[in-house]
Amino acid sequence: MDPSGSTTRIGVLCALPEELHLFRDEMTRTSSHVHGGTEVILGHLDVLPVAVAETGIGKVNAALTTTVLCERYACDRILLSGVAGAVDPSLTIGDVVVGTRVVQYDYGRVTDTERITYQPGGMPFPGGSDRVGWQLHDDLVVRVRGALGEEPLPGVRARAGSARHVPVIRFGTIVTGDAFVASDVMREDLLRRFDALAVEMEGGAVVQVAERYGATWLVVRAVSDLAGHDGATDFTVFLGDAAHTAATLVRRLAPVL
Repeated sequence: MDPSGSTTRIGVLCALPEELHLFRDEMTRTSSHVHGGTEVILGHLDVLPVAVAETGIGKVNAALTTTVLCERYACDRILLSGVAGAVDPSLTIGDVVVGTRVVQYDYGRVTDTERITYQPGGMPFPGGSDRVGWQLHDDLVVRVRGALGEEPLPGVRARAGSARHVPVIRFGTIVTGDAFVASDVMREDLLRRFDALAVEMEGGAVVQVAERYGATWLVVRAVSDLAGHDGATDFTVFLGDAAHTAATLVRRLAPVL
């Protein structure tokens, strides 16, 4: 039961405070509540009723907070906004990925010779479902594409000079795992196995819970780093700009969920 008495609202999730404040500071707050150490802020964002929360890093935190929003606040739509590492080499820092498929790459079976990914919740052995990941519904993909608009997104600062990169928006696979990827070898493996565009640490868990509750979901990630050996350095430099880019697109897309 929603303690505010409202029927349904959009749940907006971010993993980090640098991502969350872009929504928290722009919304009209009506109340806030704490569950398991997580503050859920209720109010309106661009006239839409929302419940906004910071998940914290990783899949367990993300699943916990998504469950709270679905169970306690009747959120029938879940938006995850934030940053990610680029897996596809055609992406650059500042570009945006809209997840049409979200995969938990670290769930499955590890042998001496290979890592095999299975759908979370199932037995990681042959004979189970061949399905891996969750697909964004086709009708929502159409609505999202139609809502992109002509106005460019805010870009990130250049490594040198004052010019800002104009973001490119891509649709495709986002992979989730409980590790910050700063490895050229790992990045190439994720690209080969999943044809992934980006890698992050929360989306797969958010989507898994949303699916269990029958909630519509959307994962939007702006590239903060290239998931290679310089990943940690780039992340600290570009986190703020990339988070702003993702949040801007999420606010543009929220009305079509």
